[in-house]
Amino acid sequence: MAIDRRREAAGGGPGRLPPAAEENGALPPGDAAASAPLGGRAGPGSGGDIQPLPAPHAAGGPHPSLLLLDYDGSVLPFLGGLGGGYQKTLVLLTWIPALFIGFSQFSDSFLLDQPNFWCRGAGKGAESAGVTATGRWGGGDLANGTSPPTTLFPTAAWGTAGPLSNGSGADGGEAPPLPSPPDKGDNASNCDCHAWDYGIRTGLVQNVVSKWDLVCDNAWKVHVAKFSLLVGLIFGYLITGCIADWFGRRPVLLFSIIFILIFGLTVALSVNVTMFSTLRFFEGFCLAGVTLTLYALRIELCPPGKRFMITMVASLVATAGQFLMPGLAALCRDWQVLQALIICPFLLMLLYWSIFPESLRWLMATHQFESAKKLILHFTQKNHMNPESDIKGVMPELEKELSRRPRKVCIVKVVGTRNLWKNIVVLCVNSLTGFGIHHCFARSMMGHEVKVPLLEDFYADYYAAAGIALASCLAMCLAVRVLGRRGGLLLFMILTALASLLQLGLLNLIGKYSQHPDSELQLKLAVGMSDKVKDKFSITFSIVGMFASHAVGSLSVFFCAEITPTVIRCGGLGLVLASAGFGMLTAPIIELHNQKGYFLHHVIFACCTLICIICLLLLPESRGQSLPESIPDGEHYTRQPLLPPRRGEQPLLPTHAELKDYSGLHDAAAAGDGLPDGATANGGRPM
Repeated sequence: MAIDRRREAAGGGPGRLPPAAEENGALPPGDAAASAPLGGRAGPGSGGDIQPLPAPHAAGGPHPSLLLLDYDGSVLPFLGGLGGGYQKTLVLLTWIPALFIGFSQFSDSFLLDQPNFWCRGAGKGAESAGVTATGRWGGGDLANGTSPPTTLFPTAAWGTAGPLSNGSGADGGEAPPLPSPPDKGDNASNCDCHAWDYGIRTGLVQNVVSKWDLVCDNAWKVHVAKFSLLVGLIFGYLITGCIADWFGRRPVLLFSIIFILIFGLTVALSVNVTMFSTLRFFEGFCLAGVTLTLYALRIELCPPGKRFMITMVASLVATAGQFLMPGLAALCRDWQVLQALIICPFLLMLLYWSIFPESLRWLMATHQFESAKKLILHFTQKNHMNPESDIKGVMPELEKELSRRPRKVCIVKVVGTRNLWKNIVVLCVNSLTGFGIHHCFARSMMGHEVKVPLLEDFYADYYAAAGIALASCLAMCLAVRVLGRRGGLLLFMILTALASLLQLGLLNLIGKYSQHPDSELQLKLAVGMSDKVKDKFSITFSIVGMFASHAVGSLSVFFCAEITPTVIRCGGLGLVLASAGFGMLTAPIIELHNQKGYFLHHVIFACCTLICIICLLLLPESRGQSLPESIPDGEHYTRQPLLPPRRGEQPLLPTHAELKDYSGLHDAAAAGDGLPDGATANGGRPM
């Protein structure tokens, strides 16, 4: 019959549909007996989540050997895995820049910290025109803007000030004591000054705010300068990710290093705040290229069992940069010197041009076998390996494929997939929620509704946030080791949701009952304990929330790097990291509007945590699995039950191997010769 002839012409024979083309990213049909899983890790009884791959097929020519596409199972063991000395050196070279990246990401806390200020010449004891609330972290961290003349200042900003430096050359002693907040008229008159003296809390003598008097009517420019770095990061992640998938990781890394040196050092020479903000945008753009390519290179160098720990070491190095930033600021004393000191270490990375090679995994996945052969020989030479130790025959297979044309893929191909795009979207929402709600918890702990003397100090705020990030990284190592990627991410998302809902609901409930006591005794207890209890609960939930939300954001990025195929890994990472940037961007935008809409901001992200908990169950488990190389490989990362099935328990749904070609048309075509004349496909006769 015509249907059978078409199937036989496609190479499938009777009873089998032709496999789909690889370019469209669709899930190719087939059963488990047709082929073996890549890497030899996922089997029927192994509990893995990668379904067996069908025999590859591509329109226009035979597919490369499965041996070459099985990078984790064939190529990486041939090179010695992570045991080779050259591979260890390359991993170390991806850790060192994490310290410089940590400096750049947290520089806004010092360059753009809003200091205490008062009219110049008013002398000690004069009223401060304004003072900001607690410290900030990175591009999207807490910063409380100075109110315009027509708006009252936040009451939590007023209190006893510690020793502060004078950023305008005035007396460097203690800042004047802060009285009660002035009324609207006093506030407006204070902002009528033409010059101010500043008390900078970050160890600097002068920063960007005191340099160009960004107070009162010009205070909004501080927030614009803050989110200019974040907007640059967002665009950088999206654009450099696509470029790295097309041209390679190494060119993007090297060009990003060159341009971050140019723009970063030019920032220190800015003559006004407009120039500063514009150059910070381009600095963020280049910083995104460095961060993203190093993350991808680190993942692609490692075998399955080492990926997470090596990534966590890089996160700890970046956290060390966060801890060291106050010391650098105290050492530099001026914001221009600090900016130059943050950027100058990237000069060392210019040596990567001659040291760091292209990603071998990406070369193999995109069929650039000639370049891959040269790089494999380079690896064997650096590791002092004998090429005759190639037991699996990687090099002979590679010789056969040298004439093959490269096949590069863009991230837009993910739109035509069935499972992969859903996984990436779920992780983007998780990343957006984790980094977005982190600011809500930070503001609740260190904002103006919690009046704790310890938390009114800049260094206490800063090191509290850094300590929580460090504890979160250590807890992630334990949780992922026990529960896996999906289980650990689900655990931290549940903690984030509980902390957020309890903070929004329980604290309001305490306030409600304290305002409507049923007896005189309850009235006395309510007046004495309500505020104290609310503050303690708020701090506790905020710490738990910051701890869990940091883990959610970090795990979402790592999870995406594992389940996104090599051919589009940087593009997928760019999407998730850009989503994280959008989450952090909500903080300076709300501060720009003088904290209007903050409660709604927290409620929306709290609702998102509940949605994320449900969506996380759709994700696969990637622990111990080989990295997917092509889009069809990524399609075979499918969802499995969160808990392993009991022994002897039958699955509720048939497996992929049991699902033969079940369609009425196929059954009719296969049994067409056995039907009587005039019978229809379902065995009946036409009327």
